[in-house]
Amino acid sequence: MAAMPAMLRRRAGFLGKMALEVAYRCLDGRTDIAAVFCSRHGEVSRAVDLLGELSQGDPMSPTGFGLAVHNASAGLFSIARTDRANHMALSAGAATVEHGVVEACGLLADGAPMVLLVVYDCALPQALAHFEDCDEQPHAWAWLMTAPGADAISLACAAADDTAPVSTQPGGLDVLRFQLSGAASLVRQAGMQRWTWTRDV
Repeated sequence: MAAMPAMLRRRAGFLGKMALEVAYRCLDGRTDIAAVFCSRHGEVSRAVDLLGELSQGDPMSPTGFGLAVHNASAGLFSIARTDRANHMALSAGAATVEHGVVEACGLLADGAPMVLLVVYDCALPQALAHFEDCDEQPHAWAWLMTAPGADAISLACAAADDTAPVSTQPGGLDVLRFQLSGAASLVRQAGMQRWTWTRDV
């Protein structure tokens, strides 16, 4: 993140710094690239801190609020690079990474030559820890996606069933492991959905 102006870099929290680091490295100086930032929990720790301040009667910091919204990292990235390319932030529960890929593919189908996909998350704050349904761990990675070629990865969705495995890992780490391992396929169950990743070889 050395390329980001120090004033903006200081605003990013732990999660944002991870997301921005992989985004910068993945783009490697390219500009005018559409981006999809996807995180299941986003800056929820900042939001919990703000709610705690409000409960004590303290005024909410406008800067703190601006950095707690779900598109905070995407916004900092766009501002720092003075890049007006399309960017968005999304969250879709346990299937956040899959929906991020679907959104990126939609942008490619709509004519974007490349799309930056940034996947990042960390554990929930202590006040919300009882809602965790997997072994949450800090992670961030990015793909620079283009139109499919001979070595494409396919993604399919169907209704969940009893045969679909339920992972104890966050979806982002499951998918990263699949990508790095060279495995032929990955099946993930996320709520009512069964997602199948297949490597075309």
